[in-house]
Amino acid sequence: MTNPTARRSLTYLWFAGVVIVYLGIIQLGGLAVDEASDVDDLVTTRGLVFGMIIPLGAALLFALGVITVLRWWRPVLTDHRPVRRWVWAVPAVFAVAIVVGIDYSSLAQKDLAFVVTLLIATQFVGWGEEAMFRGIGVTTLRDHGLTEGRVALWSSVIFGAVHLTNAIGHGVSAIPQAIAVSFAGYFFYLIRRVSRGNVLNSVLHGLFDFSIITGTSILVDQKGYPGALAPILVYVILAVVLIIGRHRIEPAPRPDEPMADDAPRPAQRRDA
Repeated sequence: MTNPTARRSLTYLWFAGVVIVYLGIIQLGGLAVDEASDVDDLVTTRGLVFGMIIPLGAALLFALGVITVLRWWRPVLTDHRPVRRWVWAVPAVFAVAIVVGIDYSSLAQKDLAFVVTLLIATQFVGWGEEAMFRGIGVTTLRDHGLTEGRVALWSSVIFGAVHLTNAIGHGVSAIPQAIAVSFAGYFFYLIRRVSRGNVLNSVLHGLFDFSIITGTSILVDQKGYPGALAPILVYVILAVVLIIGRHRIEPAPRPDEPMADDAPRPAQRRDA
């Protein structure tokens, strides 16, 4: 008899469908909201509400709903595949880049409501994308038996590829963005593993986007902010660090190590 409380499995086709719906909510929903509200910028609180809060909030709720239906809260929120302690350097570098990258002088020109709304909107980005790609995506790939190296690779490639949909509003500039996002996806994957869950990567993801936006696009004709180079330096620094330490990420295997709590148990799973 099938256990009604056992978590479900997700085929690759169903995962693709979930991702498409998630992106549709953000891209098409965002365009619909912009059209209905006559808002075409993100430099006002009203623009943030209609351009980010509503579509991103809806997408986040969808991702959380999928996790609930699949009964995946435990494997999404916790990660029982540790890495070596030096990998804490990855979130540490992100934290420094966030502090340096925030354009405090530009924020000072905005009211508190705008700052809080932008902070919430970017957290919606962080929690939504991490739930979808480092949560649902990583769990799906692991359930299909991929090695952890392939899980890291394909979850990052998928994360970057879906950002090609930004071509709807930004044209060919979405291509280099998608490549950069793939690398960011790998960094967030490592943060998930070193922190043993999906919380720290979600928070840092949102704050990282917050710092980028404050340094580039919260004022009309905003002048260049030197701290906006911090996100670029993150990729360079972490690329060097991880190239040097790439063979020392995974812990030494132990033959007596028990099965992880979030490992799939085929006899209890049901396809979505």
